[in-house]
Parts: sequence; structure tokens; C-alpha cells
Amino acid sequence: MKKLYPIEIISNSEHTVYLPTDFETNKNLKMIAFGAVSKEATIKKHKKSKNMIGISSDLFKDLLLPSSSSNVHLFSDDETIYIGPLVGIFTSGFSTIKVRPIGDRSILFSKLLSVQKTVGVIAFLFGEQHINWETGTIHGLFYEDGWKSVEVPFPNVVYDRIPNRRIENLHRIQTVKTRLQKEYSISWYNPGFFNKLDIYERLLQDDSISDYLPETHALTNFSVIERMLSNFGNVYIKPKNGSLGKGIYQILFDKKDGCYYTRFKDEEQGNRLMKFDHLEGLMNHLFENQNLSHYIVQQGIHLIRSEKKSVDFRVHTNKNKDGKWEMTAMAAKIAGTGSVTTHLNNGGTVKAIEELTNTDLNCEEISNKLSKASLQISKALEKQMEGYIGEIGFDLGLDRKGRVWLFEANAKPGRSIFKHPSLRKFDLETRRKSLEYAVFLMDQSIKSLEDIYQ
Repeated sequence: MKKLYPIEIISNSEHTVYLPTDFETNKNLKMIAFGAVSKEATIKKHKKSKNMIGISSDLFKDLLLPSSSSNVHLFSDDETIYIGPLVGIFTSGFSTIKVRPIGDRSILFSKLLSVQKTVGVIAFLFGEQHINWETGTIHGLFYEDGWKSVEVPFPNVVYDRIPNRRIENLHRIQTVKTRLQKEYSISWYNPGFFNKLDIYERLLQDDSISDYLPETHALTNFSVIERMLSNFGNVYIKPKNGSLGKGIYQILFDKKDGCYYTRFKDEEQGNRLMKFDHLEGLMNHLFENQNLSHYIVQQGIHLIRSEKKSVDFRVHTNKNKDGKWEMTAMAAKIAGTGSVTTHLNNGGTVKAIEELTNTDLNCEEISNKLSKASLQISKALEKQMEGYIGEIGFDLGLDRKGRVWLFEANAKPGRSIFKHPSLRKFDLETRRKSLEYAVFLMDQSIKSLEDIYQ
């Protein structure tokens, strides 16, 4: 396990760095680096047993180290000692209000930044407008008992928290991502968003997890729905790029009366159940003037129930500082009365797994099955996707025979489940792990540089 070291400023030395006595390194160190800035320095060990990093005040200033810097990791190669990682959290939606610089998400990001000292990173928030390309610096937003803007070098690692696909696709956002990665070799994790059909087709290629996948197709015509209704009794129609359970329709066929039913949420009238004699009439009513190519159709699953209501599960996985996947959070989501999904905005409720009652499976069995599946799918998904993935939020289901099903994988999972009192313990752990992965990426980046120059 990598050790964290506090930083002290040395006022009676110049261009000097004192390394912790227990930090093992070679004797040829000539440079110190923080983010994209590196400076020549005299580097020596503390003479007395002292496990902290001492940096002369002139170097501290030249490196653009924030005054609040504390508890960081040390890395080294043949000639350079690296302090960090310096992690830039890239997002958008900034405001001019100093106490809420990122609007309604200010609390979310302040909580994320508050764990950095225990993780051993120096983290800040920034948008494309905070970058100075000429100086190679960023006026980043730091949080410690309030928000403040501090000039720092370009970071070692960027954690992508762009809020939606529309902003993600803006030319200026794509330009920032491309330049920082290609021109400055900055590791960038959690890029982009997942497309439901694309994820399904990629995962289908992996035999180790294909059994978790409900049959899913692009919605090209009505015949695919007819066939799937004949096989499964009910299907779900979902937007390829939807989120928060919006725009989801359940379609059921009753063989006894030969009628079609649909459940969906109407923004004005709430949860709806409608009956149609023909599938064509149902589809024309629901999707008039809409492009069906924006939707998928997915096999319906007879989910386990708790207190006579359908239950599915949100499971979070994160990469840790060793680059390994961990299951970091798990919650049950119980469907609201008449709701097409278990989402909270559709009347659903959240419970800890151990709070479930009257289910077909016991709580330990549920937890073990979901944990195993989420880790398997995380590893498979990572192999199939480009770029670095540090966290995933899964919507999983269990049928009444105990089989796990993957409904959706989220590249930027929401955090609404953590409002539940029994799940707050997971809130801290997922925040810590989302920054921990940056330690691994910085370590890998330095090792890859060593390989290049050897």
C-alpha cells in the first residue's frame, strides 16, 4: 500500500527538497515535478527520522503548489521526484456566485473534494474557461471551508464529470479533451457516456458475461416487438441514450383477451396504464412524430418482489489505487405503485439490501450474486471500451429463479441512492475510490515514460 506524506515548507533553504527518511529511491534525482511543472532541485533525505516532504519556499512557489497541499503520494523515476497526483475534475455549468460556483452541484463537488487528503491527491474543479493555454496553467476551484480559485499547473490526471451528452459533444469541450490528452499526455478517465445498444453489442461478444444480458435490439419495426412479446410476454422500449428512467415504456401482451397494454410515466398525469386492441395503434399513439431509431426494445424480466412490488438493484463499482475493480455500493430499488421503473422520480423507493422483506432469495444470496456479476461485467466492459474507466453504476435485476440480469450500465452514475440513511456509508467510500484511481493512473504514466526513454 502506497504511503501518504505531509508537506512542510522550508524557509532557510533554496531549490532544495528533503525526502522522507523511509522513502526508497535512487541517488541520481535532479528534478522535482508537480503536475506539468518540473524544476531542478537539490534532493536529499531528511537527516533525522522524519517522514514528511520538505520543500524550500522558493520551489514551493515555483511549482505552484497550493498552500493547502497536504498528504500526498511520492513517485520517482531515474532523475525526477513527483509529488501528486494533481487531479483536475473537468465539468461545466459554472456560475459567478462564489459560494455556489457550480450551481446546484456545488455541494456534490464540495463533498468529493473534501476526501482528497485521506486519499492522498490534490484535486480541484475546472472548466474549459479556466484554462490558460499560453502559460500551461489552470485557475482551479479548490474547496476547504469554502471555495477559492488557485492557479495550478496542468494536472497529471483528469476525472471527467461533464454532466450530459449535449455538453459532451460541444466542439470546445472536445477540443479541451483532445489537446490535454494528446499534446500534454494527461491521463483522462471516465470519458463520455454509454449508449445502451452499443454496450449490449460489445458485451455480447464476451461469453463470460453474455448470460447476464436480456435480449435487446434496435427498434427498427413492429415485428421485432411482436416476436419478443410472443417469447417473453412483456418488453421495455427505452431511449438509446436516456437517463433517470425518462422515456421508458413497458408493453405487455395478454394472451387471454388478445390485447396490448402499456405502462409509462406522463409528465402531466403521472404513471399511466393504457389498453389497445392492436400493437400498431399502441405504437402510433406513443411514438407519433418520433424517430424510432432513437429507441431500443429489451426483453422484460419477471423480477423478484418485495412486499408484492418489483425490485431491481443499483450497484456501483470503482477502480482502486492498485487499478483493481471493487464493488463499492449496493442498494435495492422498489417500484412505486403502477410505475414502469423503480426510479425515485417515478415513485420508487430505495432500501439497503438487508432491509428487504418477503423476497424469493435471502439477503446474503442477493448480495453475493450481484457483487460477483458487477465485477465480472466491469472487467468485461473495460476490455471492450476505449479509454480509462474508473467507475460504473449498474442497474441489475434478479429473476425469480435467482438469475442476474444487466439492464443498464452508467458511465457517470447518479448519487441519489446515498440519501438513504442506511446507504450513507457507501457515499464516502465511492467518493474516495473515484479519486483513488488517479493514484494508479499517475503511477502507470510515470512507468510508461520510463519505458519510452530506456
